[in-house]
Amino acid sequence: MTVKKQINTGFIPLFSCLLLFLTGFSFAQENRHVSYNARFQNGNRLYQEARWQDAAAEFRSAQEIAENPHDTSEALYWVIMAELAAADYGSALRDMNTLERITAGTGRGFDIVYHRARAYYYLGYYEESIVQFKRYCDGIKVTDHESSDRKAAAFFWMGECLYSMGQLEDAEKFYTWVIVQYPFSPKIEISSFRMDLIKQKKIEAELLTLLKWSHEESLKTSEDYQRKIKTYENTLNAYQKRVIELSQDSRLSDLENENADYKKKLAEAEEKIKLQESDLTVQEKQIVENNNREKARLLRNEVQWELDNLESGGDR
Repeated sequence: MTVKKQINTGFIPLFSCLLLFLTGFSFAQENRHVSYNARFQNGNRLYQEARWQDAAAEFRSAQEIAENPHDTSEALYWVIMAELAAADYGSALRDMNTLERITAGTGRGFDIVYHRARAYYYLGYYEESIVQFKRYCDGIKVTDHESSDRKAAAFFWMGECLYSMGQLEDAEKFYTWVIVQYPFSPKIEISSFRMDLIKQKKIEAELLTLLKWSHEESLKTSEDYQRKIKTYENTLNAYQKRVIELSQDSRLSDLENENADYKKKLAEAEEKIKLQESDLTVQEKQIVENNNREKARLLRNEVQWELDNLESGGDR
């Protein structure tokens, strides 16, 4: 009896401690859950207000205090949504990798394929984005009541990738598929808008080609015109040079003719001088001869006179 009373006496404090511990644990869990809900709701409010970075921080805090995988994945999913809205695609892709490990095979994991494809698109990885959208489209179940909208969105974004890559004809096929096959899709309006843009771009391309051709023809005509002007200028310069040369040749010819005349006149003058000199020589000879004759005559007369004087003196 004493032993039993001792056991009961020792058990009561132990049970009280255990009860207190369980009560504290339950209270802590309840408090943790309340804190999670508060963080999550605050994040949702900030998200609605388009305060993406603040929303991502709140959802991140909710993720860190989540009590189970479902709450963790839900909070992380909205962290990713906020990061995508804030254009923080690198962080979003890293969180997607984490979420896919947590939610493999679940609905959120399937949605992440779609959002990963969008992140690739915004980062400019268009080919990788198309692969992810194709994977997402192939995974849509017929029983999904949103299958039409999901497929329309996937086809639209594949068209967007091709449009951004400049493959307008292929992109047009996807937009047309959305318009024809999913006439009630939310993507119908934007697909129609893209179709109009493609038509406009085709017209612009045709006009640009025509303008380029016209410009090339204009340049060709201008070059031909400039070439002709250059040819005319060269020809004119050649003619002017030739005229100058001919003019110089004409003066030279005149000078040569004048020189020939001068030479001729000089020759004639020299000839006249020679003739005059010859005549003068002849005249001088004649004068000398006449003088000699006169002197001889005078000398003879003197001799004769002397002879006559001698004879007349002798007689006396």
